[in-house]
Amino acid sequence: MKITDIRATPVTVPLAAPLRHANGCHWGRFVRTVVEVETDEGLVGLGEMGGGGESAVAAFNGLKSYLLGRDPARLEEMRFLIANPTASLYNNRTQILAALEFACLDVLGQKWGVSLSEMLGGRLRDRVPFASYLFFRYPNGDGANEVRTVDQLVQEAADLKREHGFETHKLKGGVFAPEYELECYRALAESLPGDRFRFDPNGVWSTEQAISFAHSIEDVNNDYLEDPVFGMHGMRRTRERVRMPLATNTVIVGMEQLASNVLHTAVDVVLLDTTFWGGVRSCVKAAAICEAFQLGVAVHSSGELGIQLATMLHLGAVIPNLTFAADAHYHHLMDDVIEGGRVRYCGGTMAVPTAPGLGVKLDRDKLAEYHEMFLRLGNYPYDQDPLRPGWTPLIPNTRWADPSDARVPSIPR
Repeated sequence: MKITDIRATPVTVPLAAPLRHANGCHWGRFVRTVVEVETDEGLVGLGEMGGGGESAVAAFNGLKSYLLGRDPARLEEMRFLIANPTASLYNNRTQILAALEFACLDVLGQKWGVSLSEMLGGRLRDRVPFASYLFFRYPNGDGANEVRTVDQLVQEAADLKREHGFETHKLKGGVFAPEYELECYRALAESLPGDRFRFDPNGVWSTEQAISFAHSIEDVNNDYLEDPVFGMHGMRRTRERVRMPLATNTVIVGMEQLASNVLHTAVDVVLLDTTFWGGVRSCVKAAAICEAFQLGVAVHSSGELGIQLATMLHLGAVIPNLTFAADAHYHHLMDDVIEGGRVRYCGGTMAVPTAPGLGVKLDRDKLAEYHEMFLRLGNYPYDQDPLRPGWTPLIPNTRWADPSDARVPSIPR
């Protein structure tokens, strides 16, 4: 079997409301690139990558000369062909590799008649638990769905628990001053007794702020404190002075960093992202190393549609040391590009697909609809705040948003 074509289609899919984070905002939508790998046997595999536009399409088109005529089963060779670690010092193709790997694995599963999780050694669980992923949110265009105050946050968590059954809750912080976010986090935990919690300020605190915050939440039923500071040494300094596990998806995203963490531990829980790590197979390798050295693992979310969500589910199904609920932005989406629409939660979990390959198919009408929306709206500046033009955070940050600011941003829809 040989690869005969590669197609990349940027799409933009609406969110319930703009999601605020430490570096800016998702402006009411996610931009993703859907990738298709076609073979000489008529099989088409699906991949997905964050971001989109002419540069993403050009990046995939530029790799046709590398990949056309190649066997999609030669995945390890493909890794070195397009993401050789020394060549990648000059052109980082890790996320592109991930999307292509997803698609090739999808093709192979269809060819062999088995699901991806069976290809990876077989499911250890049929359903993967998820955490609610709570964000401070700007109101959408009609003024609804804002999350800015303590009461709004508590209500949003209660609504998500009632609708989807979540028993673990993650709050994305780093937007407001740590003192205000501490008040919000404690109120969240008090409102849902018996549930588990985690907090992620995206690495914008100083070590001193991180230590103080951690000491102030020791009585909460915490899974971990995620990326309170940026950098391996800052995480080590924090870990030496707090009594809860630290997690990361920023300072350990490759084997060299994982090796460094094994030798001189800075992080207790490694958050494995099928995109950031360059594919599902890299995550499985990393999970095995974490198993050997007794480090925790969880499945990370990078703003997925249903294609990447499928890779997350298959990953969560096969790694034995998954003891934490996975993250997902997924419930913030208003729609999806896969057949059947958005995948449903049940009791805070999702079923692992059992059909061959990834187990999902494109809805061609939805793909066309959201490609047209992308062409109309274009990209958005992920690292900008629509109500603070020219703003940028410092690291450590001191330029916090004002929680009393109730303005509604004007965002094209």
